[in-house]
Amino acid sequence: MPYFRTWAPFFALSVFLCFCISEAALPQSLQTSTQDGLKLLNKMQTALGGAERIAAIHDYEETVRAEIWNSSGVPMGQVRKRTRWMQSPNLLRLDQIGPRDTYVLYFDGTSGTGWEILPDLKGPDKFKTTGKAIELVGGELEFAKNYLSRFEFNTWLADRIPGYTVSSPASNVLRIKRDGAAEELTLDPATWLPIKTVGVSLANPDRPVEDEMRYEGWTEVTGVRFPTRRTNYHNGVKLAALTTEEGIRVNSGLLPSELVAKPANFEPDMPR
Repeated sequence: MPYFRTWAPFFALSVFLCFCISEAALPQSLQTSTQDGLKLLNKMQTALGGAERIAAIHDYEETVRAEIWNSSGVPMGQVRKRTRWMQSPNLLRLDQIGPRDTYVLYFDGTSGTGWEILPDLKGPDKFKTTGKAIELVGGELEFAKNYLSRFEFNTWLADRIPGYTVSSPASNVLRIKRDGAAEELTLDPATWLPIKTVGVSLANPDRPVEDEMRYEGWTEVTGVRFPTRRTNYHNGVKLAALTTEEGIRVNSGLLPSELVAKPANFEPDMPR
């Protein structure tokens, strides 16, 4: 779940759940779920802890820290990101602090509306926001919709959610598609956990790039396995090394009022 959004033009970072491949590139035979794809998905679900345990997750919270680089390989410092998600109502809240990449985003998947507080790209403090909440529209609204629809729990339960199709274009490779976009997960044949996810990042809808997330560490919470160490690449260039900073919280009793509340100082709401 911890993907980052990059706003500064010299960054190329975008990490956590906006992978997609154009539907036009998909053979017609892959437009519906296939038996080999569903079998492979079931193996992954079992490795993760079981479909029933995954489906029982109704709220989730995680904070990660990432070392980031630009597209030329120059270190750009650290980013911290807090992700909160609720299944019903279908809500997403992102709070992030990073150099020229500090922002807050709220999205209601039921109403299709939300707001964001953008980073200040010109002021002297590179860790500040603009201090103004604005409505999600255009490409920013599409980013939020894609982020939520491709949240990991939806991917892991793709055989249970209307509109998703599952296939297997190659050995140990899952392709999961929805709304004309797809992601491909390569599974470890020894554990059936994902090794990597490949697709195209839409963090900047006007500049899609090839995206790969590699999974390097896992932990178990309430019987479900979650990735805790990941590395993100754009067009083969390493952009972020992510580590879960705070313990993952599952079914902790998040409230919609917590997610929708705008911070009084227009700064991200981060654990201390």
